[in-house]
Amino acid sequence: MSTGTGMDMSTGRGMGTPTITSMTMATGTTTSTITTMIMRITTMVTSMRTTMVTITTMPIAVTTTATVATRMDTTTMRTSTSTSTSMIMTTATITTTTTASPPAPTSTGTDLLALLHLASPALPIGAFSYSQGLEAAIDAGLVHDADTARGWIAAGLDVAARGEAVFLARQYRNWQAADTAALVDCNDELLAMRESAELRQETEQMGWSLARLLDDLAWGPESARAVLRAIRPLSLPTAYAYALQSAGVALHEGLQAWLFAWTENQVGAALKAVPLGQVAGQRILFGLRADIAAGAARAAITHADDASTFAPMLATLSARHETQYSRLFRS
Repeated sequence: MSTGTGMDMSTGRGMGTPTITSMTMATGTTTSTITTMIMRITTMVTSMRTTMVTITTMPIAVTTTATVATRMDTTTMRTSTSTSTSMIMTTATITTTTTASPPAPTSTGTDLLALLHLASPALPIGAFSYSQGLEAAIDAGLVHDADTARGWIAAGLDVAARGEAVFLARQYRNWQAADTAALVDCNDELLAMRESAELRQETEQMGWSLARLLDDLAWGPESARAVLRAIRPLSLPTAYAYALQSAGVALHEGLQAWLFAWTENQVGAALKAVPLGQVAGQRILFGLRADIAAGAARAAITHADDASTFAPMLATLSARHETQYSRLFRS
């Protein structure tokens, strides 16, 4: 404060928004009052500067922090020998950080997870213990390296696509129609068409294991699972078709998963029994992707009467495997 009369703003009379320290006030009876007011305002400003508000909103993990800053606006301040008026303008700066929650799973995503579950080699139905005649072909010298293994697996994939995969598509539609009689007839026909005792035991054991797993997981409606439990003996395609249909998986994708899992299991058997390296096995699996897709597409449109598992070499080698002296696999 300086002596004299009137009020002088450092930025010019009536212009700008000077701070409280840039004002020169007249002396008089109002000096003490204004000084007290300024001290109170300064205390309020200091308090408000240190105010921090943190708001946390759940469950979408939104954290909002509001930092309040206060300044003095003196453009409307006037003073005289009798009165003094001031106005405090407050501004707030708000910083918001938002982390959105992941989108809710859709039915398509759920279907994909079910499909991955069924096609997983970790599915505990015993597939790893079967070679479907491959071990006998190795023993006979027909398969001895990566090229001959690929040829054998490609030929077996063709048999699976025009045989079991066609039955799988037929049973998928029977489950859709809730046609119990058709389910039983198709299941019996498939069992009768298995080429050897080993191959029939394989599909029965794996079908029973999958049905038991689906029941333990409460996979699908209880009424449909009761029908599945009643079919004895149960082939694997019948149980697999139920799992696909009850999970809402499209038939074409289900057929691809079935044939991919079959091929992957054959590659796994070749790795152990030929033996092959990991990269050689993956090269076979990678090279047969187009065959898997084509086989699934063909199986989806093949009439049930045209299904065939005719494969004389496979049948002969599978029968010989039953009495093979040294073996790792059950078929």
